[in-house]
Amino acid sequence: MTADLSQLVKAYDVRGVVPDQWDEPLAELFGAAFVQVTGADAIVIGHDMRPSSPGLSRAFARGAAARGVDVTEIGLCSTDQLYYASGAFGLPGAMFTASHNPAQYNGIKMCRAGAAPVGQDTGLSEIRQLTESWLDSGAPSSDATPGTITQRDTLEDYAAYLRSLVDLTSIRPLKVVVDAGNGMGGHTVPTVFSGLPLELVPMYFELDGTFPNHEANPLDPANIVDLQKRVREEGADLGIAFDGDADRCFVVDERGEPVSPSAITALVAARELAKHGGGTIIHNLITSWSVPEVVREHGGTPVRTRVGHSFIKAEMAASGAIFGGEHSAHYYFRDFWNADTGMLAALHVLAALGGQDGPLSGLVAEYDRYVGSGEINSTVDDQAARLAAVRAAYEGREGVTLDELDGLTVTTEDAWFNVRPSNTEPLLRLNAEARDEATMTKVRDDVLEIIRG
Repeated sequence: MTADLSQLVKAYDVRGVVPDQWDEPLAELFGAAFVQVTGADAIVIGHDMRPSSPGLSRAFARGAAARGVDVTEIGLCSTDQLYYASGAFGLPGAMFTASHNPAQYNGIKMCRAGAAPVGQDTGLSEIRQLTESWLDSGAPSSDATPGTITQRDTLEDYAAYLRSLVDLTSIRPLKVVVDAGNGMGGHTVPTVFSGLPLELVPMYFELDGTFPNHEANPLDPANIVDLQKRVREEGADLGIAFDGDADRCFVVDERGEPVSPSAITALVAARELAKHGGGTIIHNLITSWSVPEVVREHGGTPVRTRVGHSFIKAEMAASGAIFGGEHSAHYYFRDFWNADTGMLAALHVLAALGGQDGPLSGLVAEYDRYVGSGEINSTVDDQAARLAAVRAAYEGREGVTLDELDGLTVTTEDAWFNVRPSNTEPLLRLNAEARDEATMTKVRDDVLEIIRG
């Protein structure tokens, strides 16, 4: 067996092309390494609808059980359903999915008990190193009595828990189109929405890890075109799109227009602050200026962090934050073990919309105050050199502040932009925002000229 694990291991998961880099014997080694590093005596495992997921998941379970660990398999599930099981059972967990990535990929998202993250500094590098050391000879034999592997269905419990966190029983009836993208939203949405005053119009609910209709990545505008059209055709109140493992949700309004994830972050933050009587809200540094503004207006304390799952979760735990949001449409809740759940965010949007008489476009206007560029990727030969060129162009200008919390953020009175290097590709990622369209366009184009020059 051969594998370049340095390429498979990313910020909080392991993924690779199946079967060239990622096969069942390797998954079995990861299972053994996972339980050795975490010290677990029991774990929970779930998987998505990709054709390779059941085999990889079962191999991981065998590797764990061989070292004396009892394994609970919850089978087909969304990633946030796996986090629910980890939190409710108090067990470390592993979810087999490649999220929004194309069909030929698969991977693992791992967590400790209570859905606590496994990141580079919290066990992932050790798991990788241990697995690498076993690649040629296999995992050493264990004297432990092999553990059990049992199955348990958690879908109803997961749905009931989410509905206990957001009251939708008294909302006005809503018509909602949901595009599951042939991913796990097609499995979870019918159960979560059951019994609510919602007329559900399903799109691509058939579980199919080959993604025959479009990639399950709603961050790409091309993948929500069908949803936008259907919302307009149906005269629906809103549309919701989930990614492949259904841990992120994207929203379009009654006109079929996309709603910025920053606006959703601000909306949910206001609701969570009202529910908890204040508190800390986490937002990453590429969310809109509107997010910290809304948080302060509603009596909360905004905390700005780096981009990324592991950073957000760590800051959530450290600060006791009640909610966190990213512009990538990951939404984190203290009431959900600080884990991200697109489904809970979707329920908040439905509750907010159904609790008043106006359309979604009017509701979110309060939270969408600025003009953003979206994320623009540029392929570069030398990330550090191009980033330095951007810094040199703005450093020392009057009224300009620079910070390097994550890449380079430049802020003026009327605009801000952030340039971050990709950790896995030769890319620089630009996000810009301004008080008006003309200013945003000029800032965006000026920075892109430097990056691509």
